[in-house]
Amino acid sequence: MTPVSAIAENGFPAAKVDAMMESYAGDAPGASVLVLRDGVPILRKAYGLADRERKIAATPATNYRLASISKQFTAAAILLLVEEERVSLDDSVRRWLPSLPALADSITARHLLTHSSGLIDYEDVMPSDFTGQLHDADVLRLLETQEKTYFPPGTGYRYSNSGYALLALMVERASGQSFADFLRLRIFQPLGMARTLAFVEGVPAVADRAYGYSESAAGWIRTDQSTTSAVLGDGGIYSSLDDLAKWDAALYDDRLLSDPSRKLMFAPHIDTDEPDIRYGFGWRITGETLWHSGESIGFRNVIVRYPQRRLTVIVLSNRDDPEPYATARKIAGLAIEQEP
Repeated sequence: MTPVSAIAENGFPAAKVDAMMESYAGDAPGASVLVLRDGVPILRKAYGLADRERKIAATPATNYRLASISKQFTAAAILLLVEEERVSLDDSVRRWLPSLPALADSITARHLLTHSSGLIDYEDVMPSDFTGQLHDADVLRLLETQEKTYFPPGTGYRYSNSGYALLALMVERASGQSFADFLRLRIFQPLGMARTLAFVEGVPAVADRAYGYSESAAGWIRTDQSTTSAVLGDGGIYSSLDDLAKWDAALYDDRLLSDPSRKLMFAPHIDTDEPDIRYGFGWRITGETLWHSGESIGFRNVIVRYPQRRLTVIVLSNRDDPEPYATARKIAGLAIEQEP
């Protein structure tokens, strides 16, 4: 199957990217790749299949589950409410979610955004016989039963899906809207991201949806949803290359967030487990790059931004493996080689 592309010849070495993405081509679960320079696509291409059962090809408009790339939208939602003085970064999480135990008194929105809350991972305290799908409100109910944290708030770093599920609930309490509606009305619609959504089963359906797959001894099997796939704040958004290009553009100016808010989002607030990586609000910071990966059952994604170069690479894929961060950095390297 020929890779789908909508970019005219521009000197970018697309054949080298095709070679990097060869394993995604044909009848395998696919991927979509975007390279933006100064907001203009210099590569916009897709490989393989978004739906293997129906033989539907992936395209640049295919919508993938972003997994943890969703966290930057949750962070943006909080920052919008901070700008309106409806939420403070130093609010105790119990101001908004008073059913949490007293140990959460000293946990703030800032701690949740930077993975420095010490909250217990909800995945580790789910009932072993749970067979349905967990939602953000269920995460709260699980955490209501916890009488300890991994460390005192603000004294360490531990990546926390629990924290971002609670942030989504804070958005709901502060705005009076569902989290999905807040994102749609305050972020996606204003930016023209018409086909991006926080996915709630059946309302509405995801257009041009990619389904997730995992490789087994018997071949590729569909593994599109897990027990945690319906938690929205930490990973429930579906989007495409074309809509994410609009998101990337909005991060350079104040069309959505003010300059102070964007500085907060991209500031290196805390060291992480990796010596060369710090964490902002929903973004990792490594050298000159702002980036975040997204991994959930059936999906592996990454967005890597080089703001000083006005360069962005996005790779979205509907398979468990491989992790695309290294590939995205190699693709960025090709673009950097072209710079004057």
